[in-house]
Amino acid sequence: MAQIPVQTIHRDPQLFYWILAPITVVMVLTGILRHYATVMMATAPKKMDQKTMREQRSLMHGINLRNNYHVLSKRSFNVRRDALTAAFESGAYLKNPDQRGQAPPNPLSDPSAMDGMMGMMKNQMAMIIPNTLIMSWINAFFSGYVIMKLPFPLTIKFKSMLQAGVATRDMDPRWMSSISWYFLCIFGLQSVFNFILGSDNAASQMAAQMNQMGAQGTPQMFGPGVDPDKQFQAEAENLAVIEHYSVLDDVETRLLEGIRA
Repeated sequence: MAQIPVQTIHRDPQLFYWILAPITVVMVLTGILRHYATVMMATAPKKMDQKTMREQRSLMHGINLRNNYHVLSKRSFNVRRDALTAAFESGAYLKNPDQRGQAPPNPLSDPSAMDGMMGMMKNQMAMIIPNTLIMSWINAFFSGYVIMKLPFPLTIKFKSMLQAGVATRDMDPRWMSSISWYFLCIFGLQSVFNFILGSDNAASQMAAQMNQMGAQGTPQMFGPGVDPDKQFQAEAENLAVIEHYSVLDDVETRLLEGIRA
């Protein structure tokens, strides 16, 4: 059986010192600078007044009851559901009950909403500007270089990801270009940042992007332009349609059956 010949590319050993190591160091230093820049630009959270806190906590109380009702007895659940439903429908927990039925205020006229949007813009700029500068630097000085070979086999599907900037068709997919090493550092430096800066850091681009995607994928409960009265009414309807059951129903019978089995 004929063996496939191993593809060998003779590379200058200095590529490790002049390309791979500088890109890695720059990525680590950029992440550290991003973390401290984000910390410096972060605005201190404003103190929440009592009415706003009561409005938010009461809605969270209804959501928690809807998600965890199965640990309560039927009587306890009915008492809590009736009390919350009546309060939600009457607007007892609203911060401004006199504004029921009115359109929510314009987010652009709310100073707190503007502060939140400015914070998101600062975080976006902290990611976009360093990425643009680093990619421009790599494309200007290190474009087209093949810097290393991965020690494990890969399929042809990884070729476009690992050999970006190298226009070759027959090269082994294990060979990696300089710009691909940059993208690999974006994905793989999370553990390094956790070791240097701690787990709660703002250095990792992928973690920040995942958090933003999660925030965009879930509806805002207390964000600007959201009518709290409609949220209370919707939560009252969600509680009203729940068919209660408890995880402790017939627990004695199920326990005995498990022992007998």
